[in-house]
Parts: sequence; structure tokens; C-alpha cells
Amino acid sequence: MLRLLKQYFPIRNILFIIFEGSVIFGSVCLSFMILTRFDLSLVDLTLFLKIGLITFICQTCLYYNDLYDFEIAVSIPEASIRLLQALGVTSIALAIIYFLFPIVIIDQKIFILSIIFLFVFIIGWRVVYIWILNKGFFNESIILMGSTSLALDIIDTIENTIDCGYKIALLIPDSEKDEIDESIKNKIPVVYNKNNLCATALEMDVKKIVVALKEKRGSFPTKELLNCRTEGLEVLEGSSFYEMLTGKLLVTTINPSWLIFSEGFRKSKFKTFIKRLEDIILSLIMLVLLSPVLALTAILIKIDSRGPVLFSQDRVGQNKKEYMMHKFRSMVVDAEKKTGPVWAQADDDRITRVGRVIRKFRIDELPQLWDVLLGKMSMVGPRPERKYFTDELEKQVPYYTERFKVKPGLTGWAQVSYGYGATLEDTIEKLNYDLFYIKNLSIPMDIVIILRTVKTVLFGKGAR
Repeated sequence: MLRLLKQYFPIRNILFIIFEGSVIFGSVCLSFMILTRFDLSLVDLTLFLKIGLITFICQTCLYYNDLYDFEIAVSIPEASIRLLQALGVTSIALAIIYFLFPIVIIDQKIFILSIIFLFVFIIGWRVVYIWILNKGFFNESIILMGSTSLALDIIDTIENTIDCGYKIALLIPDSEKDEIDESIKNKIPVVYNKNNLCATALEMDVKKIVVALKEKRGSFPTKELLNCRTEGLEVLEGSSFYEMLTGKLLVTTINPSWLIFSEGFRKSKFKTFIKRLEDIILSLIMLVLLSPVLALTAILIKIDSRGPVLFSQDRVGQNKKEYMMHKFRSMVVDAEKKTGPVWAQADDDRITRVGRVIRKFRIDELPQLWDVLLGKMSMVGPRPERKYFTDELEKQVPYYTERFKVKPGLTGWAQVSYGYGATLEDTIEKLNYDLFYIKNLSIPMDIVIILRTVKTVLFGKGAR
């Protein structure tokens, strides 16, 4: 397992991306060699740089077509369709680059043959890889202790995530009184005896034990787990394992002591300065580059419906300080006159024609770049909510107050991981992601979120 941005990723998944890059690079090289009849005198550094550009653009398009998300592209028909789309976008992107920079052009025949090879080789390689995932080869075996809701969530995540990289070799419930569902027993061996835990783990070649037991005084297997730890086995607390497995917390199961003693929530003046610098630079660049879009949107809103172009509304920011957030108006004037403050719903009849388009592609959020520049918001952080909602949510949702420890963001980990939420359950799920971000806040994580936001905006996912 490889740990990146506080999450565990199977090394095979990293190797998969590297190998697929090699397949793309090799396909273009093979096309070149075939069409030049293996004339090595034509091979030079410039050629490799040109092929490297094709590889980079192609893998970027594969990513943006969800071909590295095996929850989406797990079937060969689905992967084939998405691959054709990705290769089409690759061709368009390279055509634009070649027009602007003719020096990087590669022979048209080589490119066409490369596309054919790419489709055949990538599909063939993915057939093999998906078969490996389905068979569970190279999955790391763990022993899971506990029958709590957290333990069941861990089981569900591992069983339903084809590329998580783990398999549960043994389940040890809290006690014999705990009934385990038959569907779980059919997939995972279950024993109730916690004695000889270390010997059992070594016999099963398990090097990781995940503990998600109920906290009952006198029943915690301290001696057995200590023996495992001193034997060199890794013992992980259930909430920590779930966090690294999923990229989120579970606010309904974590306790204050875990938050207090776990890693994260580190702040420094340097980190704060760099994040503020990031906000200023990115917001300025985007305001300049997107100024034509901002102007066109303002004109269309004015033509489409009566009322102001901008919509201002109170939001709760860092340290619960209220401020006015600005957006392009996407609803009719006085939209809440009859309903009062409510979350937007799917097919909300208050949304205007232009509003539906700008909400789909998040264009309505662009005026908040000014709020970012002024320091009221950040480019990345939890999405701000109105005080009307936050007052109620603080009463109903555990740890909701912790969202106010950082500036609200134009985009965030919850937005790119979960999408729009309009129910209490959605709010809890989004808080799971928001707390993960606040706990593990870093500039590299901000960069990943911004890149994923571009993907979300391009395909108009999760908007209402």
C-alpha cells in the first residue's frame, strides 16, 4: 500500500497508471517503427518528447473520462465507449496544440496507426487487469475485529470497492451475543475467540489488524493486541483505517478522544500564508481569463429575466463570522418569498432558463472569485451555508461546528467527492468529507481538489 494525501492506495493501482502510460508510449513508438521500417537513424530525443506529449494528453483524457475510476469503468463495454471518447478528445486537443506549435507535430499516418494500436492494447490490458481485480489477486489480507456499525461500514466498503486492495481474511465480532448477517458469513470466516490472535494472524499471513470494537471496560483484548504489535504486526484503530480507505471520516461513529489523539489539524503561519497566496494568485488569474465568460453571463441573465445580475446572500464563514457571498442570479426574483429558506431541489421551478445552464457548469459560482480575492473565502474549503441552516445543523449533526475552523471554499473535497446535497443525510455525508479535508489540509490536496473540480465542471456533474 502507498499512502498519498493521507489515503492508502494499492501499489498495483499506481503501477497500473504507470504501465498504461508505457502502453500508450509504446504504441506510438511501435507505429513509428513499423511505418519507418525500423529505421533507427530517425530516432532522436525530439521524437521521444513528441511521443511523451501524446502520452500525457492521452492519459489526461483517460482520467477526465473516468477510465481510472473502476466503480464507473469496470465493464469492458463501458470502458470501450469511454476510451473512444477519450481518444477523440485526445485527437482534438493534439490538433489544437499542433496548430499552435507546429514543431511538435508527428506524422499523421503514425498518429492514426497509434490510435488503432491504443484502442486494441488498452482494452486488452484492461480486460486482464479487471480480471485480476475481480479475482482479488494481490489484495492485502486483514483481520477485522468488531461488529459495530463502523466495522460493518468497513466490510461494506471493502466488499463494494473493486480496487480497494484489501480483503478481510477473518472477522472477530465483539462478543458471541452479536449476530452476524448470513450474507457476511458466506463471504468472510467468522470466529469469536480472541485468544491466540497473534498466532492466528501469523498463520494466515496477515500483517494488519483493524480494531473496530465497542469501548467496553474490561473486555478490550489489550494483551492480545499488544502481543501482535510487539511481534511486528500493524494494529490500526477502525476510524483511522476507514479514513485512509475512503478519504472521509464517519462523524456518527468517531468519538472526541479519537479526534484529539489522531494525526492532523496542523496549522502554521507558513501554511496559512501559502494558502492565502494560492488564493490571491488563482483568483486573479481566473478573473482575468474568465472575464469574457463573466460579461456574457451577465448579459444573458439580464435578457432572460427581470432583476439584478448578481445575487447576494449571507453566509457563515471562518470562526462563524458572517459575510455576504455573491453569485450570478440563477433563480427568479424573490424566489424564497413563498417558501422561505430552502435548499435547491432537482427540477426546481424557481430556476430560470439561463440559470439551469450556469448552475450545471458552476458558472453561477464565478463571482465568488472576488470574495476569494478579498479574503472572505478560499479557493478550497467547505462550502459556506446560511446561518438559517447552520444553526439547525449544529444541533443535529455531530462535529458540524468544526467546519468553521477554516475559510469556506469556492470548491471543496466534499463537492468533488459527493456532489450536491439537499437532505440531512447528505449534509452528514458531506461533513464526513469536509472534516477529512480540515484534518489533512495541505497545498498538494488543494491542487488535487482543483483538478478534480475542473473535471466536475467540464461534465456538469452534481449541480442543481
